[in-house]
Amino acid sequence: MKKVGLILGSDSDLPIAQKAVNVLKEFDVPFEVHVYSAHRTPDEAIKFAKDAVKDDFGVLIAFAGMAAHLGGVIAANTILPVIGVPCKSANLDGLDALLATVQMPSGIPVATVAIDGGTNAALLAIEMLALDTASLKKKLLDHRENNKKIVLEKNKNIESQLK
Repeated sequence: MKKVGLILGSDSDLPIAQKAVNVLKEFDVPFEVHVYSAHRTPDEAIKFAKDAVKDDFGVLIAFAGMAAHLGGVIAANTILPVIGVPCKSANLDGLDALLATVQMPSGIPVATVAIDGGTNAALLAIEMLALDTASLKKKLLDHRENNKKIVLEKNKNIESQLK
């Protein structure tokens, strides 16, 4: 199975990346985590992206706040799918990161999840890998069914409380 690469623009993005790590571990998906800044270590970020195919990655997830150019830098240097996770910062509550991540020029796509959306980024990466991995498809179906049961149980509890 291909690996998922998690690239953090800063170690301050780790709490959001940890959400993705937890999901990837739950699904037994191999991954690597690195800190490469689009602005402070551009050569290293670009090298990682350019080497990602030969290094057996299948999907890359870029976590960045503020200017949030990391997803675009990574996507511009690989043909692998890139998922951008805009991270909240003290400035603009993450809206700046969201807009910087989602507003990519035509030809260099970055799939973007919600601000601080580490969980959904991991699930989207798993869905991409599951296109040709039957065991992941089954795990995703089971995960969805479990979520359904949890919501229906909550519904049952609320209905009984409010009668």
